[in-house]
Amino acid sequence: MTAQATAFAPASVANVGVGFDILGHTVDGPGDRVTVRRTTEPGVRIVAIRGNAQPLPYEPEQNTAGTALLAMRKMLALPFGFDVEIDKGIPFGSGMGGSAASAVAALVAANATLDQPLPRTLLYPFALESEYAASGSRHGDNVGPLLLGGLVLATADRLVKIPTPPNLHCVLTHPHAVLETREARAALTGTYTLPEFVAQSANLALLLSGCRDGDLDLIRAGLRDRLVEPRRAPLIRGFAAVKQAALDGGALGASISGAGPSVFAWCDGPSTAGAVAAGMRDAFAEAGLASDTWVSKVDAAATELVA
Repeated sequence: MTAQATAFAPASVANVGVGFDILGHTVDGPGDRVTVRRTTEPGVRIVAIRGNAQPLPYEPEQNTAGTALLAMRKMLALPFGFDVEIDKGIPFGSGMGGSAASAVAALVAANATLDQPLPRTLLYPFALESEYAASGSRHGDNVGPLLLGGLVLATADRLVKIPTPPNLHCVLTHPHAVLETREARAALTGTYTLPEFVAQSANLALLLSGCRDGDLDLIRAGLRDRLVEPRRAPLIRGFAAVKQAALDGGALGASISGAGPSVFAWCDGPSTAGAVAAGMRDAFAEAGLASDTWVSKVDAAATELVA
C-alpha cells in the first residue's frame, strides 16, 4: 500500500465499427494522467484539472474520475477518501475515450493505495459507473480495453481480451472539432430493421473470427458498420471522403471512433498505416478541418502505473 499513486491511461477506439458499446481497443500515444492521494477524510475531492480546453466539473458526482472513485468507495465500504489531480491529454468530445481514460487512470492509481489491491477485472464495475455519468449508458467498450490493453470484448459483466494479428495497426485521426457523446447517441434514436441486425451480427462475427485466426480477409469483410455509422456520419464534416481516402490507401476498413468525430482505420502493417494516415489528414484538410493523427498497433498498452 502507498499513500499516493499516478497512472496513465491511453486513448481508445470504441465500437470498432461493428461492436457498438461492446468492442474497443487501446491506442498508443495520447492519454490522461491522474494522481490519487489516499486521505483520512471520507469522500472524494477533485483538487486540480489541468490541460483541458473546455471546463470540466470539479464536483465528483459529475466528473468521471470522481464518479468511479465514489463507486469504489461505496462498493468496497472504504473508510478513507481520495484527493484527485487530473492532467488531460485527450481532447474533449473527440471520440477517443477521454472520459473513460480519466476514470480508469483514477481507479488504477487508487487501487494501488488500497491495503489489498484488486485484480484489474474487479475495477470494471466502478468504471462502468463513470461511463453512466458521462453518457447515461453503462457501456464498457472504452473502459474495458483501458483495463486490459489491446482489443477487448466488454459485456455488462465480463471482459474478454481478443487476440489480434501482430502486424495489425490502427490509424486514429482526430479533426479539430467537438462532438459530445450525448449528442452522438441521440442520433441513434429511431427504428432498425431485422436484416440490419442480422448483417451487423454477421460482420461482428467475421471480425472477431478474423482477429482470432489472424485472417485479414475476414477482418476486411467484417469491418463494415451497418447500424451506427450511417446515422452518425452526417455529424462529422468530411467523413465520407476521409473514409474513402483510408480505403484507397489500402486500409482493411475504416469507421467512426467512439462517438466521433475522430475516424479510425485498420491496416496491415505500419507502412500501409503511414500512407493511410496521410490520406486521412489530407481529406479532412479538404473539408476545412486540421487534424492530428496517430499510428499504433491494435494490441496497444493498457493503463499503467507511472509513479
